[in-house]
Amino acid sequence: MVQGGGVAPEASGRAMVYNAGMLFHVRIEQSDGWFVAECPALPGCVSQGRTEQEALENIREAIVAWLWAEDQKALLKMEGTQSIVVAI
Repeated sequence: MVQGGGVAPEASGRAMVYNAGMLFHVRIEQSDGWFVAECPALPGCVSQGRTEQEALENIREAIVAWLWAEDQKALLKMEGTQSIVVAI
């Protein structure tokens, strides 16, 4: 059972990063002594770390920042209309 936020293994051996009900698959590869993490569902959402754990923590932050930035861009397009904030 998965509780709170963190990393959950998947049957395929890949890791899933999760946060409050949202799940994202990430890909981790080693390159030049770094662990590089990418979230393919979010174009351009990439991070890295010296360890796999650090890379997972960093990609989690990058996912939150990516979603926030996209929401801010959408908010600008909604100017003049009422919006409702939904927590997920």
